[in-house]
Amino acid sequence: MFVPTKVFFTKGVGRHREYLQSFELALRSAGIEKCNLVSVSSIYPPGCKRIPAQEGLKLLQPGQITFCVMARNATNEPNRLIAASIGVAIPADETQYGYLSEHHPYGETDSKAGEYAEDLAATMLATTLGIDFDPETAWSERENIYKMSGKIIRTFNITQSAEGDKNGLWTTVIAAAIFLP
Repeated sequence: MFVPTKVFFTKGVGRHREYLQSFELALRSAGIEKCNLVSVSSIYPPGCKRIPAQEGLKLLQPGQITFCVMARNATNEPNRLIAASIGVAIPADETQYGYLSEHHPYGETDSKAGEYAEDLAATMLATTLGIDFDPETAWSERENIYKMSGKIIRTFNITQSAEGDKNGLWTTVIAAAIFLP
């Protein structure tokens, strides 16, 4: 059984005439190109400690099977705005699990995409914890309700956006949560 004890967050952007190579360059930009990445769903493990990306990257070995939650987007359309965002919601009770969300929109800024991803993660956690809220209210209002409940301690996001290359090269953006044993 593998339950991660550490996590770090990273992001990157890559541009190349080949789609796959632009993805590889985004992975390099994020510092995770040397790993065999395995995408997992959206659970933030209980008691998992967030560490700085620079510290986490030092713990990775070439060829390592590495579990992650990744958002990814790509375009070869000149000037098209793309984003990839991971939202995170962590419960106050460290014995409970939290949530991660992936969002990969077109036409959204870092701020808008990040806020949306954060809202998704927080809403998933709020429904799990039984927090009463109106899903039609604005994120800022729900964020206050979630945090005032005392059940959700922290939310945040990591987001990478980019405009499609003006000459039509493939542009890929990624945002990822990297789990470590």
